[in-house]
Amino acid sequence: MTSPVLKLTILGSGTSTGVPVLGCHCVVCRSTEPRNNRTRCSALFEWSGQKILIDTATDFRQQALREGIEQVDSVLYTHAHADHVHGIDDLRTFTLVSGRAIPVYAAPGVLERIQGLFSYIFSDIDVPGYRPRLQVNEVTGPFELFGQRVTPIPLVHGSGESLGYRVGNLAYVVDCSAIPDPSWSLLQGLEVLVIDALRFRGHESHFSISEAIEVAGQLRVPRTLLTHLTHDIDYPRHAASLPAGVEFAYDGQTLTVPLPAI
Repeated sequence: MTSPVLKLTILGSGTSTGVPVLGCHCVVCRSTEPRNNRTRCSALFEWSGQKILIDTATDFRQQALREGIEQVDSVLYTHAHADHVHGIDDLRTFTLVSGRAIPVYAAPGVLERIQGLFSYIFSDIDVPGYRPRLQVNEVTGPFELFGQRVTPIPLVHGSGESLGYRVGNLAYVVDCSAIPDPSWSLLQGLEVLVIDALRFRGHESHFSISEAIEVAGQLRVPRTLLTHLTHDIDYPRHAASLPAGVEFAYDGQTLTVPLPAI
């Protein structure tokens, strides 16, 4: 029996604009602090030699170059907003190298939206080399991926919906403004929670920082990373005011948690 480890890399910790924001000259956007430089929100899970993307953010190519990502074995999509899917074409390079289709997982409505937005990828006309090869899989409940159970977490995202994902005792929960009652039971017993925390002020589609901290407190999570951050957050100035066990995520941040033995 072996006990694998889940490695998480925060590929992007920023909101849809990224930080710096185009045309903005605020203190954070002019900052030389690396943790204030935030590409669009995404993450990478790794276990048993496999690399699983959470979303293909607009800045995915930049993130992959920065982190030295040379393989992508699967993609889990949270929802179909532009900042979370518009890097999809950069999967093409990985499929050209491997010669294999990449399995992608998403809720049925999200898959439909992605297939509509990027119809050239899913066309019946085969043009080798000009599009990623993707194998679509509908997420309707927990599923097995590379020997581990992946549990989707239904979330409220303003007037829409999104999915978080739990593997072992780590959950990645972004682009959400509320957690439906049935989803709370799926988040019990976590060691690490990565959660949407857009800014200090409230927002109709995202948790604020105080709301995200309240969720973490209700779940009694030992370690919480706040992500999907705007330029309102100045890392060195505001990090010290967070409660124990809570921190701001930053691009390139990594951590590991043990997984169930396989």
